[in-house]
Amino acid sequence: MSENSAPALAAGEPCAPLAASERTVPARQYDAILLTGFGGPEGQDDVIPYLRNVTRGRGIPDERLEEVAHHYRAFGGVSPINQQNRDLSVALEAEVAKRGLGLPVYWGNRNWDPYLADVLKEAHANGHTRLLALVTASFSSYSGCRQYREDLAQAIADAGLEGKIEIDKVRQYFDHPGFVNPNIDSVLGGLRELAGSGKGEAPHVMFATHSIPVSASDASGPREGLPDGTPVATGEAGGWYAEQQRAVARLIMAAVAQEFPDAQWSLVYQSRSGSPQMPWLEPDVNDAIVALDESVTGLVILPLGFVSDHMEVKWDLDTEALETCAERDLAVVRVPTVGIDPKFVAGLIDLVEERHATDAAPEGAPRQSLSDLGPWQDVCPADCCLGRDVRPVVAEAPAATIA
Repeated sequence: MSENSAPALAAGEPCAPLAASERTVPARQYDAILLTGFGGPEGQDDVIPYLRNVTRGRGIPDERLEEVAHHYRAFGGVSPINQQNRDLSVALEAEVAKRGLGLPVYWGNRNWDPYLADVLKEAHANGHTRLLALVTASFSSYSGCRQYREDLAQAIADAGLEGKIEIDKVRQYFDHPGFVNPNIDSVLGGLRELAGSGKGEAPHVMFATHSIPVSASDASGPREGLPDGTPVATGEAGGWYAEQQRAVARLIMAAVAQEFPDAQWSLVYQSRSGSPQMPWLEPDVNDAIVALDESVTGLVILPLGFVSDHMEVKWDLDTEALETCAERDLAVVRVPTVGIDPKFVAGLIDLVEERHATDAAPEGAPRQSLSDLGPWQDVCPADCCLGRDVRPVVAEAPAATIA
């Protein structure tokens, strides 16, 4: 099934209210945590092989890949993402030890070393057979959820561990306090910096996230409406992928409103790729900067759609977007992603404790959520975030078994 054939929620179409919070599973005991990342090159010779991995199955020639490779080559062929995940893994180990959970933390990537299959072989050799996966993506989409689940299932097969190892995945955590609160801190810090420079009288906050095809966005999340039954807007409005990000943006702006009541905001997109004939989510961050009203005195850019300052943040925001701001002489502060903020790290282990049964908490820890969209689902419906085809996945419920 192609992503274009996935059912979409049309405006005005009757639909079931959101049932994601009902799709929970009982807590059970795990024996390890698997930090699951995207991966990135760590030298000039890695760049094209890495991009081949990312685009495998699409038949993209190396000449086309080289057009993207210059982003990495400008930074010595090294993406910061692997080191960021090394740092995150260390921080997670410290938080696990602090809570006395006794769970080792493994780290594996979808697209570069350490590859997931190799890490699963290592975990199994060490006696670990039931892993709980933390993924470095917080919002619902094919690439942010379903593809991770597909790749985890494929890694089990590639490692020859089918029937010998189990992996569950924590829920999407876009509105968990551990993700939202560090982003509130970042935006507040940026607005205060503008105010301190005399540019904070009429500030604007741009929440930047990865653009995806409109068809993929329409297919993101479950085929349900908002909690009150209102259909999720599709088309250029972005389906569940954008709805979740708008929900978080509203939470952040409500939190900063007491100190900065006049701050305005918008959701913008970056890192578009692919055929120009295919509609993607808009507006592009650079177009949005150009279109800002002249009354705006300063801009804060938060990479809301990302959990670390990786290459797409460094290039698309720190290079291109900041150049666009300079061209129109606009004061700008690009604030950091959640990275290894202690609140974020603690929030990820909160998610582990939701699912991990212990003697002290046999039913797991309480589920935390700051928006009315969550807490999000533990298992996904079969038609959730459909991609290019239908492949085996980790943690999916047949459509007939869910409300």
